[in-house]
Amino acid sequence: MMHQIWFGTGLLTFLMLSNTVGAFIGINIGTDVTNIPAATEVVAILKAHQITHVRLFDADSHMLSALSNSGIEVMVSVNNEEVLGIGESPSAAASWINKNVAAYLPSTNITAISVGSEVLTSIPNVAPVLVPALNYLHKALVASNLNYKVKVSTPQSIDLIPKPFPPSTASFNSSWNSTIYGILQFLKNTDSYFMLNAYPYYGYVNNDGIFPIDYALFQPLTSVKQIVDPNTLFHYNSMFDAMVDAAYNSIDAFKFSDIPIVVTETGWPWFGGSNEPDATIDNAETFNNNLIRRVLNNSGPPSKPSIPINTYIYELFNEDKRPGPVSERNWGVFFANGSAVYSLTFGTSDRITVNSSGNFCIARRGADNSKLQDGLNWACGQGQANCTAIQSGQSCYFPDTIQNHASYAYNDYYQRMQSAGGTCDFDGTAMTTNTDPSYGSCIFTGSSNSSTGGGGLFPPPAFGPATLIGKSSRLQVPEIRPLILAILLSFFLG
Repeated sequence: MMHQIWFGTGLLTFLMLSNTVGAFIGINIGTDVTNIPAATEVVAILKAHQITHVRLFDADSHMLSALSNSGIEVMVSVNNEEVLGIGESPSAAASWINKNVAAYLPSTNITAISVGSEVLTSIPNVAPVLVPALNYLHKALVASNLNYKVKVSTPQSIDLIPKPFPPSTASFNSSWNSTIYGILQFLKNTDSYFMLNAYPYYGYVNNDGIFPIDYALFQPLTSVKQIVDPNTLFHYNSMFDAMVDAAYNSIDAFKFSDIPIVVTETGWPWFGGSNEPDATIDNAETFNNNLIRRVLNNSGPPSKPSIPINTYIYELFNEDKRPGPVSERNWGVFFANGSAVYSLTFGTSDRITVNSSGNFCIARRGADNSKLQDGLNWACGQGQANCTAIQSGQSCYFPDTIQNHASYAYNDYYQRMQSAGGTCDFDGTAMTTNTDPSYGSCIFTGSSNSSTGGGGLFPPPAFGPATLIGKSSRLQVPEIRPLILAILLSFFLG
């Protein structure tokens, strides 16, 4: 009987973990809003748009209660004013955990605590107690037996890296070496992740036109504008990926590995002052739509292609009480009344339902297999194609050939990016056709047979390429599941 009980528990845990694999998009909820909706109304907006992850800038009791039994994963925050007291007092940390975390679990699905906001660059005088604060909070979680459920980390700005390009030579500001080492050691010891605030908007506007705006907006770059790291020869199709890789390389410089990065803030303002011409609705809409597609692709940046970039968009509502330039008050994707600021086409299957041109992009017959493999890897990686359907067990996996998989990936990329200048070439291995290549239950993007259902603003992420597609020597997520299940069975029944 005991074997059966433990087997049931282990199997349940496995099934829960298998259903949560994959990159996610979350959203920040700020509080500097004049007429912020009631907490229950905020949660209703989140649920209506299938938003599955939120980050609170505090630990508001009304929001935490309203999020109860919603299934939404919640990151709560120790605000900057609280960091000093917690970093100087283990009892203050324990009190904070009891009041703001333990009191709401398990009904409110709190999974992370962000400690401060860009402490090293915004309130450097508090830096000496930042690592102690992390440790005290973690020890309080251990005492409450919550340390395996809730991770602790601290968001840092990309500005902590003085020269983020090229990413291969990026490093943290050396004046903070001892504190950063302490943070990384803590994250490694507690199996947590590095929290990064990375804004391509500022990377673009503060660099006097060094980089093209298309690079900041995830738009295709012409051959003469390719951004390449001269040391690794990695091609960067977006500033976002370059920023994340800069942080990874900065971490690697401290000889730490296997610390993943979660982007806790990124976004684009939709309105600005007369001296902020790039803060426009069009740019904000373009950035956030492309960001969603990029993240839900489930791939990492060039240096860490198998590690997805979980990301929180900044932010849910416009914070009209924030000081500073006009753009500071116009980052929200919703107005306080719940109406959308601009159109957001988040999702996978419902992005493109009808191919108005009648053209599809497929792999050319007789093309060199190695070139097809390169094209497939690029399309499913930096090209931001959604390659879920050609994973093992999915609708377009068979026939399991490089020709078939490349055709699906090429077409998905082409349908998404054609209007923005994307082409059907892939080093001469692709061609356009007016014949719909869909077959059976495998529906190619752009087909008039595509389903128009599902979606929502932030749909649950489907399994996508945990690694670059087509590498048969690598086990991918759907193939690993039965292997893990077999191991569990042999362990519990052996």
